Amino acid sequence: MATPDHCPEDVFQPGGHLRLELLTPCAIEALKEAIRLASETRWDSVRSPHVFMGVLSKPDTSVRLWGERLQIDLPLLLSQFQVLFHQEEGEEDPYLTLNREFLSDNVIELLREARQRAREHGRKHITPMDLLICLLTASNSIVADCFERAGMTPAKLTEQAVIAEHATRVDRSVGD
Repeated sequence: MATPDHCPEDVFQPGGHLRLELLTPCAIEALKEAIRLASETRWDSVRSPHVFMGVLSKPDTSVRLWGERLQIDLPLLLSQFQVLFHQEEGEEDPYLTLNREFLSDNVIELLREARQRAREHGRKHITPMDLLICLLTASNSIVADCFERAGMTPAKLTEQAVIAEHATRVDRSVGD
């Protein structure tokens, strides 16, 4: 069920713009990269694989640790997703922005789930790891499906993401 436009708890402002104050600077950068990559791959809207590519393109410490734990070369994985989701027939330079009208229904739901996950973990801001974990656990996730075809289960990917997120959080608190 969609959240009404006027709901103050929603991730979108009434006009459809994403409420950037709900995201960490790293998450904002990942979403900006998602827009750039959607345009570069000739899509007229931002889809969940673009968000995944954005997270890979601008990985924070937790995402880098996730990749290390899985022995995944993040830049190589990014380039593979770019090839996989490139469209020859799309617009060469579509106009896209962080507004609800340029995001797929799955991305809108992803952002709302990431917000909920952040809140459940006592945080005010959505992190790249919230985006990643929600991408991996979403029903009918094309990103998770790509990994499954390569022999990696979404459960293992998610487990490693949670471990990386926790390790990064512990490291930060020890340094404080």
